[in-house]
Amino acid sequence: MNPKEVQKFVMRYLEATECHVQEKSPSHVTVRLSPEADRDLTNRPYYWSFVERTGAPAETMTLTFVFDPEARAAATAGASGAPAPKPATAAQQAAASVAPQPNAGGGDSILGRYFGFAPAAASPGRIAYDEVTYGSRRLEQLFGVVRSKGRFVQMFEDVKAPRGAPPAVCHTWLAVNYKVELCCDMKRDELHSLGISLMTGEIVEEFGETLAGLSLTPRLPSNTLVQRPVWSIPRAVAALEHYLDRELRNYNHDWALDAKARLDDELARVDAYYEELLRGLEDPEQRAAAEAQYEARKREIEWQYAPRVTANVVSAGVFHLGSDTPVLH
Repeated sequence: MNPKEVQKFVMRYLEATECHVQEKSPSHVTVRLSPEADRDLTNRPYYWSFVERTGAPAETMTLTFVFDPEARAAATAGASGAPAPKPATAAQQAAASVAPQPNAGGGDSILGRYFGFAPAAASPGRIAYDEVTYGSRRLEQLFGVVRSKGRFVQMFEDVKAPRGAPPAVCHTWLAVNYKVELCCDMKRDELHSLGISLMTGEIVEEFGETLAGLSLTPRLPSNTLVQRPVWSIPRAVAALEHYLDRELRNYNHDWALDAKARLDDELARVDAYYEELLRGLEDPEQRAAAEAQYEARKREIEWQYAPRVTANVVSAGVFHLGSDTPVLH
């Protein structure tokens, strides 16, 4: 990912979590985190448990995400005539997110009222700098948050029903993205995006591309009704798994036969080596150790060469789509 792609990803996350953008440039963004984003990114479980127990309003942190450190340093140096502050190290970032500091801003802080101190980032004078580049700790953290929260979703098509017209009717679809792995001593990965109507049981391939062309929202649009599904989720999941299994069985599996031949060849070599070795060992301890090594080596070879097909769910969602959506017919 280049800096522009990283910035686009981070900004989408900040917008989705309703963070307040205070300053933005092509090389950085400074934001006041929303409570949701603060919980995700700042590692302050004790602070948030305190807020939950007391019911006090939360004071979220302000962070600066630097996407292009060199451009940011040049821009800051050019504006002030002084070197730009360096992004915080991982240890400094962790300490800044949890260490108590005096409330330099003099504001009415929650922890200040109760204990005489406030989190450092709540002070207007302290803004944590994070270098968010491909491979950075913060970007990996954001990837993890998005994966955990975006694995299962429920969305509604934003159907625009004219004012005074009867309510728009939505039908429910279950979408599942499967990662299929064809493994031996080589490997091939495939992504199968399948959708099934919970009204009729119809299955549509490449369902993700279908959804990409629709306007979706996490909230039920006004003047819209969702028709009660006929199929249950477990029944739909079973139908999708049966469909995927049938598709995979129809593949040309010559690759598996070739892998089995390589497996047999490798096992034959290992058998010949260890049979010769064991014939020359008379000491019981040495023989037992060689036999254990022999069995371990065979297991390693079988794991490496044995052909197998696995399928795992990457993400899934329930989508309520307009009954007249043309791309589904």
